[in-house]
Amino acid sequence: MEWYKVSGVILASALIAMLSGKVADTLVDPTMPMEAALSVADAPPAPAAAKPQAVAVDISGALVMLASADAGKGAKIAKKCASCHSFNKGGKNKVGPNLWNIVNKSKASVDGYKYSKALSGYGGAWDWDALNGFLANPKAYVKGTKMAYAGLKKDGDRAAMLVYLRSLSETPADLPN
Repeated sequence: MEWYKVSGVILASALIAMLSGKVADTLVDPTMPMEAALSVADAPPAPAAAKPQAVAVDISGALVMLASADAGKGAKIAKKCASCHSFNKGGKNKVGPNLWNIVNKSKASVDGYKYSKALSGYGGAWDWDALNGFLANPKAYVKGTKMAYAGLKKDGDRAAMLVYLRSLSETPADLPN
């Protein structure tokens, strides 16, 4: 007797599903319209990509402090960066490029690292001003960079980091005058 109840419920459910489909077809016309209601050609054209521009930031204090900055302090600060960057000669690229010998190196030129379009099209070298600006606020310095770090806000921390980056070379770059 239970078997008949179960099969009756299944058949009744199937009948209700079929009938609801037929009722829906009569309420809403199932035919496709002859033309689209919205034309994609009416959409405005996409703006042309502009060359990335640097944002001016007053960060000159760090460059004044370079002569007295401590590379050891910079190495400690760089520990925050080690999850994304390697610092040793011949080190592998991680989320970010290897930073060995980065001072005065051409931007976006570390072999084997895929840079953002913004930084690839930026040009120039990582001189003292460029490194200082980028370390202060990467996203403001090069709009569209992949670097997620917010930057080193304190002049003293940036000066220490710059001197540390300078030390990562067999022939360290001269300090600016």
